[in-house]
Amino acid sequence: MLCQLSINNFAIVRFLELDFKPGMTSITGETGAGKSIAIDALGLCLGNRADANTLRPGATKAEFSARFSLCDVPLAKRWLEDNDLELDDECILRRTIGSDGRSRAYINGNPVPLAQIKNLGQLLIGIHGQHAHHAMLKSEHQLTLLDSYANHRLLLESVSNSFQRCKLIEKELKALQQSQHERIARKQLLQYQVEELNEFALLDGEFEQIEAEHKRLANGTALVEACRNELFILQDNDQGSVESLINAGIGQAQELETYDPQLNSVVNMLNEALIQVQESSSELERYLDGLELDPEHFSFLEQRLSKVMLLSRKHQVTPNELYTHHQALVGELTSLDSDEEALTSLQEQVDASRASFITHAKKLSLSRVRYAKELDKKVTQSIHELSMPKGKFCISVNFNESHISPNGCDSIEFLVTTNPGQPLQPISKVASGGELSRIGLGIQVITAKKVSTPTLIFDEVDVGISGPTAAVVGKMLRSLGESTQVLCVTHLPQVAGKGHQHMFVNKQSRAGKTETSMVPLDKTQRIEELARLLGGDVITSNTLANAKELLHS
Repeated sequence: MLCQLSINNFAIVRFLELDFKPGMTSITGETGAGKSIAIDALGLCLGNRADANTLRPGATKAEFSARFSLCDVPLAKRWLEDNDLELDDECILRRTIGSDGRSRAYINGNPVPLAQIKNLGQLLIGIHGQHAHHAMLKSEHQLTLLDSYANHRLLLESVSNSFQRCKLIEKELKALQQSQHERIARKQLLQYQVEELNEFALLDGEFEQIEAEHKRLANGTALVEACRNELFILQDNDQGSVESLINAGIGQAQELETYDPQLNSVVNMLNEALIQVQESSSELERYLDGLELDPEHFSFLEQRLSKVMLLSRKHQVTPNELYTHHQALVGELTSLDSDEEALTSLQEQVDASRASFITHAKKLSLSRVRYAKELDKKVTQSIHELSMPKGKFCISVNFNESHISPNGCDSIEFLVTTNPGQPLQPISKVASGGELSRIGLGIQVITAKKVSTPTLIFDEVDVGISGPTAAVVGKMLRSLGESTQVLCVTHLPQVAGKGHQHMFVNKQSRAGKTETSMVPLDKTQRIEELARLLGGDVITSNTLANAKELLHS
């Protein structure tokens, strides 16, 4: 619950430090005194939007601090633990706003983004404003009220998660479908190119082999003539072949060796040279024997080489790269085929995820129908107590599979009839301003009992209510205060008198400056304030007696 609120330099507040207790706290004051100023300050502390106009005139910084007890707030304690911000069983929220409009937020002394303080604030305080009944006319708010009462958080989470999964897969499918036309055109081109290259069937390294063989055959006649000339030089020249000259050299070296054995190495080297020449001659002879100058094969090579050059130019690659390019095109075509399979698979996943979403949405819808019936009875009973004895309230829950959202497939409509014999109609068409206020207040009080938020604030929600109805509202809020901390800003004595404690807002002007203060009232002061609310500025013995009766009723 909220234990303490400190306010510095906010609007017409110079400094306020307020201590709050369990139960229902009534907050009253004169018109224009700033009864809602503490509520507004608390909202800023919880992350509401602010600007430089928030500051008290002449101040350079406004500061707000709220201290909460977390003894009975397990969700908030778990949130703090998950975010490494825990501090025993207490939580202190602080926010500063500079004259430049910039603000800083702190949780237990740790600077945090404003979004974090907002998330935590939702677990600590629920604020019901004086215009909340107008929001009730909107279908989305009606849905929120029903879900708050049902408190089926796990069902809502499963529907929301299922919806997000469905949308994610649909997004992937849409992206793939949008590129399908381009893929089809690309696939047709690739199929033509791959078929042409498959028909040619160039092997890895084949171009280099063709090029070398073509070059050899193209120069076949020259090769034969050159080889024969070489053989003539090596061994066939009767007048002095290389082989005969080396033989003569060997004879001369052997004769010299008889005079000096050191020349033996020369003889050995010449013998080795002779062997090399003889082997060279044998290799040339074998080459000449195997050299076939086949015109048909040469023509085949020329055609294949020409096709390689043509395809290379067509695909804008070098002849050496044609084989690799062919394999790359095959890989791309295979990939496009797999995209088509992915398209089919994604469509199946979309169908499955949508079916899963519908299943979760139906479970949520059944829960809404169940709690709508329960809420119908309670709200109807509540508006009977609030001076609408013939009124009837009903929530219409319509499930439509084509109407999908993160909140399911339901459309919600609050229906009401205020007079006997009239059919149920949308609340916006039937209820007057005062009736709408009473219905809205009844729903807020009933749903507030089901919400785990430890502190609830009602800011002049009793606008448009008076007399016996106001007394009933006071009883409702006091009953709620038995289990939940309730802060109620009101102008009705019947409501204020039901508070477990009472705070008074006062505005004073001193030395040309206006200041607002808020002080707790004792029993005597409460009776005087209730008398003021009953009779205006002139307090009589009758109004005091009525005030005492209100306080003790």
